Amino acid sequence: MQPEYSFIVPVYNRPDEIRELLESMRKLISKVSFEVVIVEDGSTIRADEVVTKFSEDLDISYYFKSNSGPGDSRNYGMKKARADYFLILDSDVILPEYYLKEVHSFLSAEKCDCFGGPDAAHPSFSNVQKAIDYTMTSFFTTGGIRGGKKSVDEFQPRSFNMGISRKAFEASQGFGQIHPGEDPDLSLRLKKAGFRICLINEAKVFHKRRIDWSKFYLQVKKFGMVRPILNKWHPGSSKITYWFPSLFIIGLIFSIFMAIIGEYFFIGAYLIYFLVIGIDASIKNRSIFIGILAIRAVMVQFTGYGFGFLNSTFKTSILNKQPEKEFPQLFFKRNVGA
Repeated sequence: MQPEYSFIVPVYNRPDEIRELLESMRKLISKVSFEVVIVEDGSTIRADEVVTKFSEDLDISYYFKSNSGPGDSRNYGMKKARADYFLILDSDVILPEYYLKEVHSFLSAEKCDCFGGPDAAHPSFSNVQKAIDYTMTSFFTTGGIRGGKKSVDEFQPRSFNMGISRKAFEASQGFGQIHPGEDPDLSLRLKKAGFRICLINEAKVFHKRRIDWSKFYLQVKKFGMVRPILNKWHPGSSKITYWFPSLFIIGLIFSIFMAIIGEYFFIGAYLIYFLVIGIDASIKNRSIFIGILAIRAVMVQFTGYGFGFLNSTFKTSILNKQPEKEFPQLFFKRNVGA
């Protein structure tokens, strides 16, 4: 029997994460049928034994392929899947028990070919993970789900929690080879092709974000590097808000200089902002310590993204360099055999 939904999950050296994700799938409350497609992207630490343990409870399939990146692995999984709707997840997420019920309820009422939902921190996450989650989702930062109820037309689903119809996948050929940034690139291409993109606000996931401070900096730096490339590929998609982290950091450097020469107004404005971040994060997480960590997370986010954005803008827009040659670390080679 053909399932109504196919979960597509690429994995790279993360069997423990797959175990947690599959355990949450086993607890899903929904009457609709689904399958799970696990695509091992050339891992040296494989998850096949973990997957086998869930085969009696879940309609699950496992594929191993050579390493070609998460985007290509998702495409591979969608080609193998049987449903007409694909639900794409990162391996480091945990699903609330009502996730599939919310997705199905929305799609039963709304016709939509590409969709996504928000993410949140699970109570079991570490303090650092909760602080990073705050800065990636807070109204007071440039995080969040890149769209909301007031700006749903601009919403670009992210591949840690993203859905796409078979029709849209076949028309677009799925994800490209840039990473990160393959998800907004696909969203923008689908929008140009006339497909409707939707935010399912109730379909949240718990996104673990398996990163420490240095990995977080590298991640957001890559996010910043990717955005000018996407702006160049998709004219008209650029927004002034993409400049905010860069301007924030430039302004902070200027404020520190002004404070050194005795003018404290500008640095005072920044201190008020950081105070707001600390208070808000403390209240939401019920922890002053997490509030303090959130201030550090915001600084890491803005610094990494801001400098990455400026570097990429200068090289791709001003010097007109080719992104693939200038930033080879952002591109995977497609798996010819996929």
